[in-house]
Amino acid sequence: MNMSKFHIGLFIIIIAVFFGIVVITEEGSQSNKSTTAPTLPPDASTFQLISPTGGSNINKLTAQQQQQQAQQQQQQAQQQRQVQVGTVEGPIAASVSATIKTSKGDITVSLFGDQAPITVKNFISKADTNYYNGLIFHRVEDWVIQGGDPTGTGNGGGQMPTEVNQQPFVVGSVGVARGSNPQISNDSQFFITKTDASWLNGQYTNFGIVTSGMSVVNKIEIGDKIEGITINK
Repeated sequence: MNMSKFHIGLFIIIIAVFFGIVVITEEGSQSNKSTTAPTLPPDASTFQLISPTGGSNINKLTAQQQQQQAQQQQQQAQQQRQVQVGTVEGPIAASVSATIKTSKGDITVSLFGDQAPITVKNFISKADTNYYNGLIFHRVEDWVIQGGDPTGTGNGGGQMPTEVNQQPFVVGSVGVARGSNPQISNDSQFFITKTDASWLNGQYTNFGIVTSGMSVVNKIEIGDKIEGITINK
């Protein structure tokens, strides 16, 4: 009888110890879970939460999309114009006459086929394919007018090599716009000087001179259109 009571007591003690161990283990496990840092994704440093009050961000994104769409449309228009450009085969005459028809009147120029053959051929090719029709003069200053940009912003056009020659930039000189690289010129934007511009000598392609219509050149304003360019063959 005493042995049975002993066994029962021992059994109760063992059960109590067992449950005590289980409770301590679970509490330790929960404690570890609360202190263990979560595993972050590889892009956690760049990931950005979307704010529920981000209405202004949505408006900005829409404006950016509209700007990108406008730029894409300008690029497409420019590419379409470039596709129309053909090539002038064979030798070019030393002097070629062309008439630039504008919304303010006609400007007749003599092109230096012997001094800038690549540029003159490119200009003739664009004129023959109506490339310039409807484009504007986007830059007008007291000494120069500039046009022929398919986007009308001053940023359009392709590239072509600069043809530096000995022709000085005087009143009525017809030149080609370019960027910071003096060896690369724009293949569509041209300018006409209204005054002597000797600082351009040897720096820009000089491919023609106005023979009549300087009064029209002096009347040109920003936004005036090039209605067309005719090569007088």
